[in-house]
Amino acid sequence: MQARWLTWLSGQAEALVVQAGRVGADPEDGNETALQKRLTVALCVGTLPLTVLWSAIYLFAGVPVAAAIPAFYSVFTPINTAVFAWTRNLEFYRFTQLLLILILPWLVTIALGGFRESSIVIIWAALCPLGSLLLEDIRRTLLWILGFVALLALTALLQPHLTPIGLPDAFVTWFFVLNVGSVIAIVFGLLRYFVGRRNFFQERSEMLLLNILPKEISEALKAEQRTIAAQYDAASILFADVVAFTPMAASMTPLSLVDLLNEVFQCFDTLVEKYGVEKIKTIGDCYMVAAGVPRERDDHAHALVDLALDMRAEVDRRVFGGRKLAFRIGINSGPVVAGVIGRKKFIYDLWGETVNMASRMESHGQSGTIQITRGTFDLVKDDFDCEARGLVDVKGAGRVETWHVIGRKRSEVLEPSRLASA
Repeated sequence: MQARWLTWLSGQAEALVVQAGRVGADPEDGNETALQKRLTVALCVGTLPLTVLWSAIYLFAGVPVAAAIPAFYSVFTPINTAVFAWTRNLEFYRFTQLLLILILPWLVTIALGGFRESSIVIIWAALCPLGSLLLEDIRRTLLWILGFVALLALTALLQPHLTPIGLPDAFVTWFFVLNVGSVIAIVFGLLRYFVGRRNFFQERSEMLLLNILPKEISEALKAEQRTIAAQYDAASILFADVVAFTPMAASMTPLSLVDLLNEVFQCFDTLVEKYGVEKIKTIGDCYMVAAGVPRERDDHAHALVDLALDMRAEVDRRVFGGRKLAFRIGINSGPVVAGVIGRKKFIYDLWGETVNMASRMESHGQSGTIQITRGTFDLVKDDFDCEARGLVDVKGAGRVETWHVIGRKRSEVLEPSRLASA
């Protein structure tokens, strides 16, 4: 029963926070600012039913001074919230409301005659530093904590000089339950929503980071800010480039061109995920993939040749942006250096002659072909039909022996389960 009550209460608190998000909202607010506004309004407005109830109970019990204090909060807060909705000045709204939350419960404590007679109503003032912890930086929170502790100490000093109102023992006892229970419930609801939103933003950030960097690299960067570089003795690199892209781009609007490339690269991304290889980057209309980095694997060349065949098949059978496209694909295998350099807008990149030669295989290739070097051919010749092209003049490398991949020597398509997991 208690768990069901807490679940219902947290659901009501979450619904209140959603409604509170519309008060003082600004389209230009960042995620953190928007979350702070929601929680501030939820904390301040969400306590209004209780302050009204407390005021009515105190009035009925014959303590009008104590009743007037929560009544003041019940009147001031809606007005202040309306001003905030108009001005969107979160700083002023937050400060005034936290100040009231800190001071008013202390005034009720003094009016009723101390800690026991007030049923420790000063516990409501604890919502001030707790709320500040969610809504402000830690330095301001420390100031609110000091203020709360100072009020506790001041009340202890004044306690011998306070005159008890003489409320019935049963009234005092039940108000202990109401005060402590209500504060705990409010804190639970706010923390539950805060933690949920924080986890949501953290998952989005994590997903975005993993779309930029390999998992191993992102984990290393999160653990320590340092230069990351590694030598891989056996890896394969693939470059794919649209044939006659420049004249085609000149005849298209910028938006149409970006939509076309996005459609093509999304198709390739799906295939990259299928084979568990690593997309490195796109450069204009060029698509770069690697296998064997950052996770070493023996079948790196097989994986990229299989990927290249599937890429060519998809391009042959599909229309992108209303156009039939053709690609040149080049693959090379050998040692590479991989890593992350720089401090801003960094990417995981590869360097070395192996990378340069893979790029040359693409640029010196023919439309619709998959051109590979001797380094890749020696690794895949037993499983793929390859046609010798002979020696090709490659800028910066002289005459290089190359092959075209025709297809697989077996009829079945290689399944990802055969490949090393990503």
